[in-house]
Amino acid sequence: MSRPRARIRWNGDAVLGRTRAGAVRGLLLGAEHLLAESRKEVPIAEGTLERSGATTVDEQDLVAGVTYDTPYAARVHEDLTARHSPGRKAKFLEGPLQRESGTITEIIAAQVRRALR
Repeated sequence: MSRPRARIRWNGDAVLGRTRAGAVRGLLLGAEHLLAESRKEVPIAEGTLERSGATTVDEQDLVAGVTYDTPYAARVHEDLTARHSPGRKAKFLEGPLQRESGTITEIIAAQVRRALR
């Protein structure tokens, strides 16, 4: 008696590619969300610091970044003694990251799920 045969089609490479693409898109959207939230708190004198905010995604390592690119950005971020306009403060990037980490995680997960449909 012969054994029944089964065929299996392995689409692992396609699935991994779509998963990675979804993760990259999710990282970009998550970083943009963080940038938008941090812009609500970044100290404003002339607006230069706020306008210098940018996002990046390293697609190879699946790492996203949010930066403020002025010579004084780090100093303003870390100086807890400085006085700012109401609603504006030091730790303008760290605070929103801590508060929004769950939302950012959900944004990334949603993009991975969407890529796998």
